[in-house]
Amino acid sequence: MSPDTAPAATAEPQDTAARPPVRAATPADAEGIIRMRSAYVLSTPLSEQWIRRCTDELAPRLAPAGDARAFVIDAPDGSTAACALGLIHPLLPAPACPRGLAARVHMVATHPVLRRRGYARAVVSALLDHLADVEQVTLFELHAGVEAAPLYRELGFTGSPALMRMTRPEAPAAASTPASSPTWMPPEQYAETVPKATCFACSYFTDEDDRPLQLHSVYSPAHPWQLVGGTMDAGERPWETAVRECREETGLPLSGPSRLLAAVYGLPGAQWPYSTIGLVFDGGRLTPAQIRGITLNPQEHDEVRVLSLARWKALMPPRDFARLSAVAEARRTGEAAYFGAWDWGNE
Repeated sequence: MSPDTAPAATAEPQDTAARPPVRAATPADAEGIIRMRSAYVLSTPLSEQWIRRCTDELAPRLAPAGDARAFVIDAPDGSTAACALGLIHPLLPAPACPRGLAARVHMVATHPVLRRRGYARAVVSALLDHLADVEQVTLFELHAGVEAAPLYRELGFTGSPALMRMTRPEAPAAASTPASSPTWMPPEQYAETVPKATCFACSYFTDEDDRPLQLHSVYSPAHPWQLVGGTMDAGERPWETAVRECREETGLPLSGPSRLLAAVYGLPGAQWPYSTIGLVFDGGRLTPAQIRGITLNPQEHDEVRVLSLARWKALMPPRDFARLSAVAEARRTGEAAYFGAWDWGNE
């Protein structure tokens, strides 16, 4: 049995009476899905630290620009009654998958007290239909236990004797010898041992119809469309950076009070040796006259556009659009967002 095989995904009776509706999951459902996986799928439940880590990983991937799709049924108390999670991944095109897309049904789970009601069948069917009809995936795979196999065969899956698997765990860390007493070092020496980070601050502007405004970069093909903002100068606080960058990049004054919409974090990578920490502030809604009056710095940007989220999606890399979507949702709900997947090397 694979680690992510769900015992709850058994062939269930078709009891459609009073069945709660199936809905597509959003980033807000990430924690509920991870907790279902921990409690009812994995042989060893996850610690709270791992639940938080997995939630932070899954949430942006459930956004429209991400590679994860899930469908859930809500329990009467608002918790997750059942869920099915699929991960889309690219392949080389072939006649069986001309678009070069495949999907793995990563997990299916149903709360024990709500089993035998057809919930697993409902969420898996919705997931497969969406992947095929909307994402145009033509190749599907999963790992099924003995109890779940009849359901998946009914849905069209067949066994493959060629399928093989291997897990190569990380080598155990060498045991460390606790020091007999803390070692003091001068502050300047200690400062060399702590992680370093590049900090930036941005402003999120929309027009009066809440359509996001972005600037087209002349120097960064990897991130062609950007929020108004940039890297902090020495001695600046984040809000001061946002005000200065807004003035330099658009000619617009940014007036307070400061309202935080999102915190952004990324790990270092081969392209940059430091972590990235950023704050996105609400710049407000601009009138048509204000938008027409924007003056761009030609050394940084050559175009300003105001578009709906649906139209921005086609112009931006998936990770950039996922961040923009998170900021827009924070503005809409009034709840600040945390976008923790801005890693270097994940272009």
